[in-house]
Amino acid sequence: MLTHDDVKTRAMQTLKWQMANGIQHVRTHVDVSDPTLTALKAMLEVKQDVAPWVDVQIVAFPQEGILSYPNGVELLEEAVRLGADVIGAIPHFEFTREYGVESLHKTFALANKYDRLIDVHCDEIDDEQSRFVETVAALAHRDGMGARVTASHTTAMHSYNGAYTSRLFRLLKMSGINFVANPLVNIHLQGRFDTYPKRRGITRVKEMLEADINVCFGHDDVFDPWYPLGTANMLQVLHMGLHVCQLMGYGQINDGLNLITTHSAKTLNLQDYGLETGRSGNLVILPAENGFDAVRRQTPARYSIRGGKVIAQTLPSQTTLFLDQPESVNFKR
Repeated sequence: MLTHDDVKTRAMQTLKWQMANGIQHVRTHVDVSDPTLTALKAMLEVKQDVAPWVDVQIVAFPQEGILSYPNGVELLEEAVRLGADVIGAIPHFEFTREYGVESLHKTFALANKYDRLIDVHCDEIDDEQSRFVETVAALAHRDGMGARVTASHTTAMHSYNGAYTSRLFRLLKMSGINFVANPLVNIHLQGRFDTYPKRRGITRVKEMLEADINVCFGHDDVFDPWYPLGTANMLQVLHMGLHVCQLMGYGQINDGLNLITTHSAKTLNLQDYGLETGRSGNLVILPAENGFDAVRRQTPARYSIRGGKVIAQTLPSQTTLFLDQPESVNFKR
């Protein structure tokens, strides 16, 4: 059973891992199906505790559904009143498609009422008939709030037929919504009901990039039963994502950092991001020649700088071969 202190302790440990990897902005999904909202209240405290070093966006996430769980709507709205930054939904987990669609209407209504962002766990399933992303996009287009709306996972999209996808992409482009793919977790959890061939289990990242639809990579779980191997290192996420999305051209790899930086900033609706006059000047320095080099060698962040102060530093490691004579190896070309 979750306790207030347990949530805070584990959240702080994970945030320290993230900060050590150079992360300064985090969006975390907090289950609000608990009638006591224990985790949410703890995370709201954590958000304030770490504010000098990392910006945390809290998503009110109805893990058990909005309409398929007792008092789901009321709990979601209470979470927003308490201070959640983003409103979540999980339409494919609702009892029926009709419930799923209605849950999205309620999500958008709350977002408009309280001026909040939206991040939907959307179509995270292998069922090619799970098409709630079209409702998300249509509502975002209707309300003119696409830049403030995110569809996370959308793994069912890997199973959509070409004719439907072509029509869908027109709507996605018109809506301006954002997408988050989670390579480590998606390829682990999806395809479990397949024999062979097994689908890759990740949304259509390459096609979104080609269509100029904003898409980024997320870590999702870091260290839990859904994914037990995480270290909160986004370069690991990017490395895996480039593989499974078949983005292996030099330019695709070199530009890959955008999937965990500028594209992510757009998804989080950050207003003070980037190195421009008048902005905060927060930055991460990687000991690499370019994006390609950083991804290939998985270079740890040398410095993470926030508000003009170094908040994290990783000292260079050194590998030495002892052959005819000692020789340093750094894996550079």
